[in-house]
Amino acid sequence: MKTIITTSKAPAPIGPYSQAVLSGNTLYTSGQIAFNPETMALVLDDIKTETKQVMENMKAVLTEAGMTFENVVKTSIFISDMDNFSQINEVYGSYFNEATAPARETVQVARLPKDVNVEISMIAVK
Repeated sequence: MKTIITTSKAPAPIGPYSQAVLSGNTLYTSGQIAFNPETMALVLDDIKTETKQVMENMKAVLTEAGMTFENVVKTSIFISDMDNFSQINEVYGSYFNEATAPARETVQVARLPKDVNVEISMIAVK
């Protein structure tokens, strides 16, 4: 059985997908980009601000599912320019305890939705 997770505190989907799906004790999130959930405007001031918005969106989805970043077991980060990796990593890392941080991959891609610079998805377990 699956439960669709939806919150107004994260951006509404812009296509045929859910913000997240809970299956048993496992939460699968869709990728988040830097939409401000209140205005649906992109927050692209700089890469750190953009990454912070992505992580806050992800936090809202986790919270709606009754979880925190401590529940995250796997993260996928897609970036448009590997030169931004250290700044993205700095912001991303501030949301996790380094000793219990999840598994992760970071991949540079040719293009992301809405021409953003970073997209992040997560898998979390209760």
